[in-house]
Amino acid sequence: MSRTTTGHLPGRQVHKFGGSSLADPNCYRRVAGLIEQESDPRALIVVSAAGKTTNRLLQVLELSEAGDDAVVAALNGLRSYQLGLIEGVLEGPARQALSLQLMEDIETIARVLNHGYDRHGRNGILANGEVWSARLLAALLTERGNQTAWLDARRFLSAEDGALARVNEPLSREKLREVLAGTGEQRIVVTGFIAADSEGRTLLLGRNGSDYSATLLGALADAESATIWSDVAGVYSADPRCVKEAKLLERLSLTEANELARLGAPVLHSRTLQPLFRSQQKLVLRSSYAPAGGASHILRRKSQVKGARIVTSLDQIALIELRIQPGCDYAKAVAQLEEVLAAQQLSPLVSKSQPDRRILRLAYTLEMIADANQFLLQNQEQVSLKEVVRRDGFSLIGLVGTGVCDNAEQCHRFYRLLVDQPLEFIYTSPDGMSLVAVVREITLEPLLIALHHAMFLQTKRVGLVVLGKGNIGSQWLKLLAKEKHHVEQAHQLTLTLYGLFDSRGGILSEDGLDPLQVLDSFDPQPVIWAELLVQLEQHPFDELIILDLTASETVSSYYPEFAQIGAHLITANKLAGAAESAFFQRVRQSFTEHQVQWRYNATVGAGLPVQACIRMMLESGDRVHGISGIFSGTLSWLFQQYDGSLPFSELVDQAWQHGLTEPDPREDLSGHDVRRKLLILAREAGLELEPDHISLQSLVPAALAEISLEEFFERLSELDRTVEAAFEEARAHGKVLRYVARLDRDGSARVGLDMLSAEHPFANLRPCDNIFSIETDFYRTNPLILQGPGAGREVTAAAVQADLWKICAALR
Repeated sequence: MSRTTTGHLPGRQVHKFGGSSLADPNCYRRVAGLIEQESDPRALIVVSAAGKTTNRLLQVLELSEAGDDAVVAALNGLRSYQLGLIEGVLEGPARQALSLQLMEDIETIARVLNHGYDRHGRNGILANGEVWSARLLAALLTERGNQTAWLDARRFLSAEDGALARVNEPLSREKLREVLAGTGEQRIVVTGFIAADSEGRTLLLGRNGSDYSATLLGALADAESATIWSDVAGVYSADPRCVKEAKLLERLSLTEANELARLGAPVLHSRTLQPLFRSQQKLVLRSSYAPAGGASHILRRKSQVKGARIVTSLDQIALIELRIQPGCDYAKAVAQLEEVLAAQQLSPLVSKSQPDRRILRLAYTLEMIADANQFLLQNQEQVSLKEVVRRDGFSLIGLVGTGVCDNAEQCHRFYRLLVDQPLEFIYTSPDGMSLVAVVREITLEPLLIALHHAMFLQTKRVGLVVLGKGNIGSQWLKLLAKEKHHVEQAHQLTLTLYGLFDSRGGILSEDGLDPLQVLDSFDPQPVIWAELLVQLEQHPFDELIILDLTASETVSSYYPEFAQIGAHLITANKLAGAAESAFFQRVRQSFTEHQVQWRYNATVGAGLPVQACIRMMLESGDRVHGISGIFSGTLSWLFQQYDGSLPFSELVDQAWQHGLTEPDPREDLSGHDVRRKLLILAREAGLELEPDHISLQSLVPAALAEISLEEFFERLSELDRTVEAAFEEARAHGKVLRYVARLDRDGSARVGLDMLSAEHPFANLRPCDNIFSIETDFYRTNPLILQGPGAGREVTAAAVQADLWKICAALR
């Protein structure tokens, strides 16, 4: 595999597991299984200290510094806990080796405690927790047959001491390049939380240091993604421990996540996000306890939803009230102070400026308040402060979301709920990303629940954009007009027909289009796709659903872009589902990555639930071994009627005259449409097929394939020879002739003429019916049969409507 110019292997993944994910032997085994399932063989795995190990080490240090004899019992308890992990996790020779290493480490800690230590020595003792986790997890993965090594981050992560250690990224990148160059194809378990200075002394990265280590490592290694695994699935619309109705946010913009972290949310830390601004890695938050329970994806694109996404709160914060010296320029003094605090990494959560009283109030977490207060007292004169006063006993509650400060309705609800609260001040962020209230300390839970209900348990607005105004599009618009109220009532949302487009162009209206009026009066404007995508990305709705009711290859080529702008997609267009695997997988991956739905039940069988049945079978543990049937209503009618008394070409002409074929009958007779349907069903069943893997028998002679439609009808009789010969052969064997699609157990697939007994289920269909036979483990001797109209505008529009219902149900 080629290396990048920096010496790094491209496409690495970073996975980080916190202390709660490594709390006991079962947790270690669960994490090992996740690593095997979710990471590539070259992944970098960052770990925190297991369980409460860091707290136990801090307790040992505090007891030692206090001269308390209980330090011996505390150290023995820590040793017992770590030995229990080793003995509960490992079974082979590594168990003894790691146990001996642990005993040596405990003895080293005891010697350091006895002889005394400075701040760096103290850091070195605390670093043991991460070392023990990395060593044990690497040994477990190796014991399970995975090539794995462990790496002490102090070997490459170089930093300078300070209130928060400042990492030298260029030097760290170069050191990491050298370390990884010798590791080859194996997973590397890396210690989080720790770094080293130029003299090799241990430095700590502070609160959430291991999360920061993970994204920093991702940036240094040019990783494609970083996944932080913890005991929660990601970011919720509020603290789910307090608000039962809180919803997991599957997508969050990086700016929203950064503002949430800046306001002290425990699930994210501002420092963790900084490397994302300097790299191309993706960040995903997942739960190691419930990996199938969803995830939060932190995205670089702007949020489509304008307004609050999250209600955040902190039960306990403190204020520092500053009085600016008289005689100096107040605005300049405040600006200088903000710059100085930022340089010291002591920026407040929120602030309130009162120029008329020459007062500035700064809010801090209890973790940061002492450092900030001390710094301001020590530098009082330099930053033009007359007075520095700390005030305790406050809480914080706020809204976070793109443009929340410009959302008049949400601002009104926020202010209204705060009327009866002991309000200290309200803060609006300069970028309009947050609206925050500081109140005197109260029990926040009732206010949090009320605010969450006021913000989010309102009717969701869903915008619909229809591409295609032909037979299916027109029929579906009529169905929408009839069923709109029913869908809205059932799913507690409002549907707005935001846009309608056909081959001539289209229109968008934030106020909504009337589906019946637009059928009679449609004045499309020309469309440039790049501009349309920008307009759609900036839609004003909570959710956007695009409906592709065309047969356009151009439209289907934009499916990945639809996913990237966060739009759900419903399609009756078969081209993407039956495209080359590379494009099909790209489309599927795009919708998965962006956590939006792609539904295409109308592509096969119209209103018949063919794909739904296959999905249900797979979900039940069944396996599909074969699929066959008659997938074309046109060809079904033709071969039900053909008995040799009339030339086949005359039946084709009759079918065309009655509108039973496409405008160009060759679309039906070529079998290409049937092959697409079979390929879509094969992929739904989990098979990896390419279009050219399916043998195709076209009923259109090569000489007729490329000529004009007018000439085709003049030479229509040239269709007869092949069909007549096949019919006579079938009749000679006492059988009937049908045009059948078939996928067999061995993976072979064919579309073409087939001879069947007169009693065969495919032999006796109603005119224009489709029939699908699905053979599985559970339906082996008696296949599941689905039969009914497989084409027509009404049933196809109904299938589209069913997909809309499914998406709306999932949005609640």
